[in-house]
Amino acid sequence: MIEDRRLNVLRAIVEDYVSTQEPVGSKALLERHRLGVSSATIRNDMAALEEEGYLTSPHTSAGRIPTDKGYRMFVDRLAEVKALSAAERRAIETFLSGALDIDDIVMRSVKILAQLTNQVAIVQYPSLTRSTVRHIELVALEHARVLIVVITSSGRVEQRVVELSEEPDEQLLADLKSRIVRATIGERLPEASVRLAELIDTFGAEDRQVVTSIVTTLANLFSNERSDARVAVGGTANLARFGADFDTSIRPVLEAMEEQVVLLHLLGEATSGPRVRIGAETGLEDLTGTAVVSSTYGPAGQALAQLGTVGPSRMDYPATMAAVGAVARYVGRILADG
Repeated sequence: MIEDRRLNVLRAIVEDYVSTQEPVGSKALLERHRLGVSSATIRNDMAALEEEGYLTSPHTSAGRIPTDKGYRMFVDRLAEVKALSAAERRAIETFLSGALDIDDIVMRSVKILAQLTNQVAIVQYPSLTRSTVRHIELVALEHARVLIVVITSSGRVEQRVVELSEEPDEQLLADLKSRIVRATIGERLPEASVRLAELIDTFGAEDRQVVTSIVTTLANLFSNERSDARVAVGGTANLARFGADFDTSIRPVLEAMEEQVVLLHLLGEATSGPRVRIGAETGLEDLTGTAVVSSTYGPAGQALAQLGTVGPSRMDYPATMAAVGAVARYVGRILADG
């Protein structure tokens, strides 16, 4: 019972501090929350929580603020993530559903996530190495050229034009496309690239040159991993609202937003649901006073990439986790329907 009561006190202090940015005292807790105990009991609980490292006193006043350890306990003991309002859900769906391609989806995701959380939003471009082949077209062009079109499960559309030494036979192209489709559709791109190499020897010597040119170009396209390390960032200006929240200076946080490697590190390892890392848990010494909420996204449970937000430790964790989770789900749904 004592542990539950102290957890309620910690939860109330976190919520009040996030809302007011002012140290929270026992009197304020009694006025704002129905804790069902006396002021003396609350003071004793606050002292115990401070001794255990969950709270700290920023100055000599009676007010307390949460430590990173306190925020961690608060997040770990969340009974439920705050639900988004109907208007917020509608805004996400409407804004994202108008996307034209994967680049547009990423940029729209960054924008809506930054708006919903008032934090910095980071969205990683879908990894080609994790994507599967959804559709392939071979289109004969003039002057002995063939257009290759590939659509992946991430919604990415890639095109290449192959210059051939002679006009390809229409029946050969149809046969080659059929075999390529059977070998690659539904396969992850690295595996699809391997299976393509096996196709060349299934054609006669008279067709080998045309087939080799097309298959080699397609295999190189499948092996292109340039999107794995690309991220989009939005809402950096939101950090100006929280300048006083960072332990030392806002400058290291702003500098981190300019480094792609740092941004990928902040998103962390892939997890299926919203993952929260606070302060030292980010693994970056210069980003004390910072918290990151991230999640994977992709169609039908596939983890193609990650998205998330960066903000001060003094953030509305339930609302941020709800926003990150919702945007990840909507993006996955759009990719699946695409």
